[in-house]
Amino acid sequence: MSGSLLFPASGGAKFARKSVKAIRFAYHGCANRPFYHIVVMEKKAPRNGHVIEQLGSYDPMANVHGEKLCAINVERVTHWIGEGTTVSTPCAILFGLAGLLPIHPRSYMTAWRNRRQQRENPQKESKINSNADAS
Repeated sequence: MSGSLLFPASGGAKFARKSVKAIRFAYHGCANRPFYHIVVMEKKAPRNGHVIEQLGSYDPMANVHGEKLCAINVERVTHWIGEGTTVSTPCAILFGLAGLLPIHPRSYMTAWRNRRQQRENPQKESKINSNADAS
C-alpha cells in the first residue's frame, strides 16, 4: 500500500492526503423532510459522495418543542479545522451558533432582518385593527 492513501477509523473511505477537504452537509432526507449529516469530504466530491468521516447530524425541522436538533462531535471538528479543512457556509453558520467558530455575518444579518420585520408587523396590525374599529 502506498503511503499517500489513508484509511480513517470512522469513515472507511480512501482519500489522498493532499486532496482539499471540506466540512459540509450531506443530504439524507426525504421529500419535504430534510435531514443532514455533517461530514468531511473531498471538496469536489458530489453532495452525497464518499464520506471521509461523519462529524454529526442536523435536523432543520422543528420538533414539537420548537427545537432544531443538532449533534456535533466537537473534538473531531476541532481536529479537522486544525488540519486546515475548509468549512462550508451553512456549517460555519451552525458552528457559530454552537460556539465552535465566531458567529457568521449571515447570522447577524438574519437576526437584524427578523428584528426589523417584528418592529414593522405590529404597526401594520395596529393599522388594520384601527381601521376595523373605525368602520
